Amino acid sequence: MPQFKLKDGRELEILDNGINSDQAIIFHHGTPGHATAWLSWLDEAAAAGVRALSYSRAGYGTSDRNPGRSVISINSDIAQVLDGKGINKFVAIGWSGGGPHALANTFEPRNVGAISLAGVGAFGVDDLNFLEGMGPENHDEFGAALKGEAVITQWMNDNAVAMKNVSGNDIREAFGGLIGDADKEVLEGATADAMAATMRSGLAVSFDGWIDDDLVFIKHWGFDLAAITKPVILWQGDQDLMVPHAHSYWLEKHIPTAKLTFIPGHGHISLGEKYKPEILKQALELLG
Repeated sequence: MPQFKLKDGRELEILDNGINSDQAIIFHHGTPGHATAWLSWLDEAAAAGVRALSYSRAGYGTSDRNPGRSVISINSDIAQVLDGKGINKFVAIGWSGGGPHALANTFEPRNVGAISLAGVGAFGVDDLNFLEGMGPENHDEFGAALKGEAVITQWMNDNAVAMKNVSGNDIREAFGGLIGDADKEVLEGATADAMAATMRSGLAVSFDGWIDDDLVFIKHWGFDLAAITKPVILWQGDQDLMVPHAHSYWLEKHIPTAKLTFIPGHGHISLGEKYKPEILKQALELLG
């Protein structure tokens, strides 16, 4: 995959769908994840004549680690990508752990809005129980993260190898208690193979990106949701065991510009699989 050189010497993996435009959709993958999570979305945007880019967040795939990063740190990386790619106007779309990073992008001057798909809320706030309703694996994982980098690193070494080597046939079992019936239904065939390939690519070099994401989500994001002035569209299902729907209600409550599309019967993965055309249409409307 193409590598993009940042000013501090780090490199990011970048996927660009090749449309010649100074306007674009920027996609932020989940936790764990990889730029290739958005391949079908980039293709559909291209078919509509819209430029779209995805990238592997610091520490995933061959994107260099950015130790000590916070959510807001992404704006420096994205600003440099925008400069290098000649993009003057963009919409951010983030899924799951990419949701907060898409919201951070609303503070980048060239951003005109953000869409968060099953995006995670903040940890350690009075009005959101972060872990309530999550599958048992997330309780174990974030419990380790709260004990510090050394503990979460060991947890990854002990528990994440299966995901690093996962196949399409094994992906549902690898997610364990983090997916329900709605997600299991879509995790078959080509979709399962693509999801597994994304996980293998994201974790091929190390678990660093996943470790750092977990550490990022248990501290302050580096910006105030109440200060967001750009349009924000939230999507959420009620069968989500990775990011329960309480997170979307919390985000809607704290972001003045937020509008929530709540879809009963959908989970963490099925939401994006089933509503891709509608979500892309919203992105195009934000781009104007």
